Amino acid sequence: MTTHIVKVPDIGEGIAEVELVEWHVKPGDVVEAERTLAEVMTDKATIEVPSPVAGTIAAITGKPGDKLAVGSELLRIETAQGAAAAAIAPAPPPPPASAVASEARETAVTPLAKPLASPSVRRHARELGVDLASVRGSGPDGRVVHGDVVAHAARGTSPPAASQRYTEREGEVAVPVIGLRRQIARHMQDALRIPHFTYVEEVDVTELESLRAKLNERFADSRGRLTVLPFLMRAVALAVPAFPQMNARYDDANDMVTRYAAVNIGIATQTAAGLMVPVVRHAEARDLWGSAAEVARLADLARRGKASRDELSGSTITVTSLGPLGGIVTTPVINAPEVAIVGVNRMVERPAMRSGAIVPRLLMNLSSSFDHRVIDGQHAAEFVQALRGYLECPALLFVE
Repeated sequence: MTTHIVKVPDIGEGIAEVELVEWHVKPGDVVEAERTLAEVMTDKATIEVPSPVAGTIAAITGKPGDKLAVGSELLRIETAQGAAAAAIAPAPPPPPASAVASEARETAVTPLAKPLASPSVRRHARELGVDLASVRGSGPDGRVVHGDVVAHAARGTSPPAASQRYTEREGEVAVPVIGLRRQIARHMQDALRIPHFTYVEEVDVTELESLRAKLNERFADSRGRLTVLPFLMRAVALAVPAFPQMNARYDDANDMVTRYAAVNIGIATQTAAGLMVPVVRHAEARDLWGSAAEVARLADLARRGKASRDELSGSTITVTSLGPLGGIVTTPVINAPEVAIVGVNRMVERPAMRSGAIVPRLLMNLSSSFDHRVIDGQHAAEFVQALRGYLECPALLFVE
């Protein structure tokens, strides 16, 4: 037997330490090469640490939430002589049934294989109180996906009995704030040191929705369906040249505001692990379908925990929306070090006065926040009015 030491990986980019987010193994577990051993997190991305060899976990270092130096010992794996070579060698032919039975008797204490599921699905299951071992996976090779977890949780939910509805409940649960949730907490705390102000404006999106429906009817099969988001992204990209102070980042340490020509739009995305902001780069150079495709790609990566550090950094202005839960008004928090964030609220059909008559119109509020240190109220209002102009007359989105 030999001992293989697995070290905290060097992520690059000058990162000296990472946070241990989750163990996927424990001492005594038998692992194959490439099995995920643990998840660690930098300030932006979560990285899975795979096993370089097959063997038995001898010892692990630290608990979730601990900070570990790059290059320090993460865990130890006991390997049989030649196990490392066997990990990459072609699989041998299956043994006779009698040998299998004998081997099964000798390894009866080996832990059962864990259900196939990504780390984000495992987190989702824990949050919903679902035992993955009891979930039938619908993905490739029986892999459990998010939809399986949600469906299983729904099947197990039933209204409380009448006799229990007014029963006193006791108990408490302490939830450690670690991993992405801790990063979000610290980022929000830093962001709220910024002197925010929020400006809300009502936008008539009746014409926009009519155009969107017609484009989807004609091009959905060949180019994909459009939501409102790509139209708003296009409006932001067109408005920024007249309001360059909105597409900027504020360096507090050096009292320097950097304005950018490229419009790199952060898209606030809810995931099972928490809020993430993948970045659509050069939105100014994308058409509606190009923006929609990139948003869909990045959102999928973020929700599966696969977005890279580069895909989660470098935004110059952010758009946030709660979709159908968008409410009437919100007060979005600036994604520091940016200086502006545009929030989308729910669409509502309401009566409105047009040319002296009451007519039904589809209305939506934009709730946008700005850094008052570098953006004056008048300029913020003018910027939002420019967005409103593009959205209320969507033909302007296509005029050079």
